[in-house]
Amino acid sequence: MTKKLKVAIVQDSPVPFAIGAGLDRAIAKAREAIEKGARVVAFGEGFLGGYPAWLDQVAPARLWDHPGTRELHGLLLDQAVRGEDPRFQPLQWTVDIADVAVSIGGYERVRQSLYATQFLFRPKAPVLRHRKLILSPAEKLMLGQGDGSTMGLHEAKWGRIGQLASTEHWMPLARAAMHHEGETVHVAAWPEVGDIAMLASAHYAFEGRAFVLAAGTIQYKQELVAGYEKAGGDGSARKLLDRLPDGQIQHGHSAIIAPDGVVIAQAGTAPEILMAEIDLDEVGRGLATMDVDGAQARHDVFELSVDRRTRAGIIEKGDSEAA
Repeated sequence: MTKKLKVAIVQDSPVPFAIGAGLDRAIAKAREAIEKGARVVAFGEGFLGGYPAWLDQVAPARLWDHPGTRELHGLLLDQAVRGEDPRFQPLQWTVDIADVAVSIGGYERVRQSLYATQFLFRPKAPVLRHRKLILSPAEKLMLGQGDGSTMGLHEAKWGRIGQLASTEHWMPLARAAMHHEGETVHVAAWPEVGDIAMLASAHYAFEGRAFVLAAGTIQYKQELVAGYEKAGGDGSARKLLDRLPDGQIQHGHSAIIAPDGVVIAQAGTAPEILMAEIDLDEVGRGLATMDVDGAQARHDVFELSVDRRTRAGIIEKGDSEAA
């Protein structure tokens, strides 16, 4: 008897910088996918706040103390998700009522720092966070690196779901740790799913014997400018955004990939809810020929240690301990 599950990728434009408005859009799109029968819904990297395209597209933005970059950083720090953010409540209600899982990327503020975080909303349970472990050179200018404490998976009624973001899919040890957890569905969040991202996503599916939702976003220059204004920006960063290339700068190309690495559905460059019905029995069948945590693991030769402790950086010690 086969086990079928409908999954969806929401390929759409974020509302850059204005995270509250972006959540409103995400909720509407998630509900649309759920109405179409989706039990898992994935959004691309940075959907809440938008991906920092100016760091990749405008070279001066990467200079130390660039005034436009400073303003945008402050704007995102002010807008970012914090702790048990009350703005999450409508999306959590949607997930609770529909009994689905929704993965969405965005900016999270922890103390004074920004993190690129994947938020996994699951029914009647706390939001599962994954803070990005490895950043691109440009992202390091504004984002902190996560630790092993946010590498958890969600145990759903139908299987296990996990999530990583973009460059993490090129980290062999991160992949090994995730494969060890036995994912059924994996959300691979990207700004856009270009050729290399597609290769990484298909490789992850084949290696880990999991269905992969390679979720990308679309983004236009004029949307970044409009989002900046909506979030209250009115300073030197407008000159920086004006230097972005005209037209579309993120191109989607989201894909749903089977455990044998075959693409079973792919989007173009326009807004789309990409859907597929997947057969979860394919995971077990695939493990007969590729099991990197078992038959192909060689635990007698290789050993991986994963530190899942929270790394706050500062350890407070009382007077009695210091004595």
